[in-house]
Amino acid sequence: MMQQRTLGQSGLRVSALGLGCMGMSEFYGPAEDANNIAVIHRALELGVNFLDTADMYGVGHNEELVGRAIHDRRDQVILATKFGNVRGEDGSFLGVNGRPEYVRAACEASLRRLGVEVIDLYYQHRVDVTVPIEETVGAMADLVHVGKVRYLGLSEASPANIRRANAVHPIAALQTEYSLWTRDVEQEILELCQELNIAFVAYSPLGRGFLTGQITSIDALAENDVRRYYPRFQAEVFAHNMALVEGVRALAAEKGATPAQIALAWVLARWEGIVPIPGTRRIQYLEENVAATQITLSAEDLQQLDAIAPPDAVQGTRYPEGAMRAIENQA
Repeated sequence: MMQQRTLGQSGLRVSALGLGCMGMSEFYGPAEDANNIAVIHRALELGVNFLDTADMYGVGHNEELVGRAIHDRRDQVILATKFGNVRGEDGSFLGVNGRPEYVRAACEASLRRLGVEVIDLYYQHRVDVTVPIEETVGAMADLVHVGKVRYLGLSEASPANIRRANAVHPIAALQTEYSLWTRDVEQEILELCQELNIAFVAYSPLGRGFLTGQITSIDALAENDVRRYYPRFQAEVFAHNMALVEGVRALAAEKGATPAQIALAWVLARWEGIVPIPGTRRIQYLEENVAATQITLSAEDLQQLDAIAPPDAVQGTRYPEGAMRAIENQA
């Protein structure tokens, strides 16, 4: 049976491991809808009930895909989506919008694409620094009051904005990148989530696939894979960062596991309020990820991993400069 965890102050019980659906539509090379729907169905069979999407993934395509996959099994799913990153029909990025009128319009569009009457967890994908977060979250709270959304979340929000948002309406979950090679949130964010009883949803818990050991060079990535432009994947730091993976691989071999399973088990062991949401387009890797929930790491294992991958181990920022600036320029 799949383990479950409580999603913060919402009280929602979700699978200890969720499924990030972003890569099924965009960013990581070619994808095929029928195959990805089969992956989602297999996830549900395995007890993975927490599905994560957003309106910007594939410019709406990912929500439509998830909607098709769950249309006859909505009662099996805790459905999360996001708004705020605005894109043109041609895929261009137009900025971040947290204005109340946009919140309402984005929600209606997501409901339509997903083919559902209510969204279980609705995130602000990025904070709009031009709009007080109280106004944005107030509009999100109105969606709860009219029954279009059940619970609210934030993504990549600063500690100050998390506190301000939570004062307007209870925040059930914060979604931010976290893995053995992205440990920034340990400085303040995780402690704040524990204090406020906010679940922490860890996206990219496998380091955008790097921690699986399957990416041997930047040239192995498809031409339209965004990781080709990410600082941590560049040739000048690749070998340094791969040394971290080799350390994880050695421990995995000792335990009869894969590097991905050890990386996921590490995230799960950090705090019972954390729910990682690795993405995949292959049933084989989905099943491998789910098996990670059965791995118990000893105190010695955790110490070894901390030594292999201390918070400053990785070279290169996790996003290109412009995207990092959008995250960091918060109050």
